[in-house]
Amino acid sequence: MPEPFILMCAPNGARRLKADHSALPINPAEIAACAEEVYETGASILHLHVRDPDGKHSLDPEYYLPAIDAVRKLVGRQLIIQVTTEAVGQYMRDEQKEVVKAVRPEAVSFALREICGSEDLVLDTADFFGWMRAENIFPQIILYDEQDVTRFMGMKRRGVFATDKPFVLCVLGRHEVEASGKLEGFAANLSAESVPWAVCGFGENEHGLPALAAKLGGHVRVGFENNIWRQDGTLAVNNAELVTAAKDAVERSGRTLAKADDVREMFALAKM
Repeated sequence: MPEPFILMCAPNGARRLKADHSALPINPAEIAACAEEVYETGASILHLHVRDPDGKHSLDPEYYLPAIDAVRKLVGRQLIIQVTTEAVGQYMRDEQKEVVKAVRPEAVSFALREICGSEDLVLDTADFFGWMRAENIFPQIILYDEQDVTRFMGMKRRGVFATDKPFVLCVLGRHEVEASGKLEGFAANLSAESVPWAVCGFGENEHGLPALAAKLGGHVRVGFENNIWRQDGTLAVNNAELVTAAKDAVERSGRTLAKADDVREMFALAKM
């Protein structure tokens, strides 16, 4: 029987602005209100970006901590809050590590090519993932192509990620013509070694992914970070609409949606 389906929501991202969509959540109050909506419509993980006062991408704990606190006040631990370490051309690897140590989030995402871009960084990366394991911080590793998958699998076999069950996010490109074929390739390689994975896509690539991920045994991430449109090309009202569409597709497939505590149990995370 398949594990419960993890429906993640990435409500804002690093680049979009209110000019792109008026419902894009930027400040802590907006992010918290969005978190409550997506929780109520089926999400179990919130992928969180924060901005500085000028609306620019930031990894500063000064902005992360109030946003996390605002979400917790509204939804408690009914959502897992996953902070990002995305560099966006601004942050170096050591800065990405430092924000995790300062914020101590429940969950965090890393692009493999940013956190361990070369062989000489493998031992330090292993130490860092070991520290996160001891601190009960739940990492997700982002992979963009087959080269990333190959490197990831080799590092997993060497124990770099401090777990036999590292969680992966496969990213399909913005102009991916054969999105389903690329995902099937990702899924075959990862599932062969029992690696749990989720997928996200940009724009029109997002719409078919919940059903396909459910069929292939994976999970999905949707939201305004990657897509603000309905399948017919009109603007979605808000993130909750995209989560609801994904939920409906997953439930039609016969998969059961995971709650936050289901995810914690799947990955042996603390519930308190």
